Amino acid sequence: MANETQASFRNDQEVDFVIVGSGSAGGIIAKELSTKGFDVVVLEQGPFRKAADFTHDELSVLVLHELMGGGQKNNQQTFRDDESKVAVVQPNPPAEYAQTVGGSSVHFTANFWRFHEVDFKERSLLGPISGTNFADWPISYAELEPYYSRVDWEIGVSGAPGPFDPPRSRPFPVPPLPVKSSGALLEKGAKAIGLHAQPAPMAILSQPHNGRAPCINCGYCMSFGCEVGAKSSTLAAMIPQAMASGHCEIRAECAVFRVVTGENGRVSEVLYYGPDGKEQAQKAKAVVLSANGAETARLLLNSANSKFPDGLANSSGFVGRNLMFNGHSAATALFEHALNDYKGVQVTRIIHDFYDSDPARGFYGGGGIDARPLFVSTPAMYALAGMAPDAPTWGKEFKERLAHDYARQMFVIGHTTSLALDSNNITIDPTHKDRWGRPSLRMTYKDHPDDLAMAKFLQGYSMQMLEAAGATQSWAMPVHAQNAGAHLLGTCRMGDDSGTSVVDKYHRSHDIPNLFICDGSSFVTSGRGQPTMTIMALAFRAAEHIAAAAQRNEI
Repeated sequence: MANETQASFRNDQEVDFVIVGSGSAGGIIAKELSTKGFDVVVLEQGPFRKAADFTHDELSVLVLHELMGGGQKNNQQTFRDDESKVAVVQPNPPAEYAQTVGGSSVHFTANFWRFHEVDFKERSLLGPISGTNFADWPISYAELEPYYSRVDWEIGVSGAPGPFDPPRSRPFPVPPLPVKSSGALLEKGAKAIGLHAQPAPMAILSQPHNGRAPCINCGYCMSFGCEVGAKSSTLAAMIPQAMASGHCEIRAECAVFRVVTGENGRVSEVLYYGPDGKEQAQKAKAVVLSANGAETARLLLNSANSKFPDGLANSSGFVGRNLMFNGHSAATALFEHALNDYKGVQVTRIIHDFYDSDPARGFYGGGGIDARPLFVSTPAMYALAGMAPDAPTWGKEFKERLAHDYARQMFVIGHTTSLALDSNNITIDPTHKDRWGRPSLRMTYKDHPDDLAMAKFLQGYSMQMLEAAGATQSWAMPVHAQNAGAHLLGTCRMGDDSGTSVVDKYHRSHDIPNLFICDGSSFVTSGRGQPTMTIMALAFRAAEHIAAAAQRNEI
């Protein structure tokens, strides 16, 4: 669904930038570069949906993966937990991301935690961790803070400072969203055991901001697009500005399959399949890859040529390596009175008492806790995945329990670190192809024991809080190794050493001077479970440096 007011460029016209992906990073970089007068073409493999196109259809969105490209029948991603095994196509994609203009910022839950100072320098503070690629970032929190503030104000974040927050240069632009039952009960349980609940920073507007409407409390946030534009996706906050600049063309339903380099080793054009399935090529002076931490690595590997036989930008061998997910745990409970937690945004209160790693625990890791409906968000999801373990699964009693429990249940979720490992990676599957005929991504992933231990640690406190809050029945969901992730991080890490990283601290490829990579793949460490705000802050920073370099004719 193209917008008639946007710019239009010929394929043989050498535009200043082609950006692959329109999500949390690509949408921001497109807006930043185009509003500075650079000609930009954005290639997005998903369709261009407007706010009015989003629905509350659980079957379409949750089961048939409407926003995720139709699921495995089209993606054919493969998974294994060890490289000695043959990867297989599992029922759901292991790399979970939206295929739509705005990317996963369209369907995310919208938890917007900043990283803390510690996240950028943990290797120096804690020392090495055997068997991992644990490392410091080449930038500090202080360097990124101004760009976090730009995310707050230009993307739109609701919130209020909490007791463990890192320093901020500006206040939140709008106040926190109203506390829900789950938030109030988390506060009660936390206070009872000596923890500190605080308002959740959310990329969902509590009040009108930047000409956008506030949340209407429909409850369909997690996995769904927002029909009023209150969720601060790049679709709502950035893409309209990029298109209005007169210098940006959004090409939807265009699936990139190769980035081409010339004899000089520089990127010269991007090859893609258009909406009609036919091969096309767009010439460009420079290319920015923002396809996410799985697809960016896959594209670089699929773009191998005689000059770059191991994939573009991969002289270090680090393209695809160090895949990180973030770990999670879940505890849930029933209460005597109706909570009606399915209404409103997912999260209104969080706990960061355990954010830092503590050697006294006996394992690496830190994280945060939040309260939310999760599987109580929508009726079908609850019936399929959320009910108590002793609940019947069919018949009259099942329907009675469904009707009674749905309004009385909530979840407490732990979010943790994920260590960088060589054994966790994205490679190219030798046999499977997606619906466009592109060789499929192959994911190899197994959580580090410390990450699982941290998830269980947070789950223990989650159970304590639920019981202290007055739960009538509570239970912990098993913590086990993950076989899918929506946080796709680390596969093209940034660093000063070209031998152990893919891009420099400004997101320029060490190997190819006119190729930039900025998305979750740039991460060096995983943070504590909510990476999207940092992806967006990095994108604002990257765009600033890319534009300045282009203006100095250094690209």
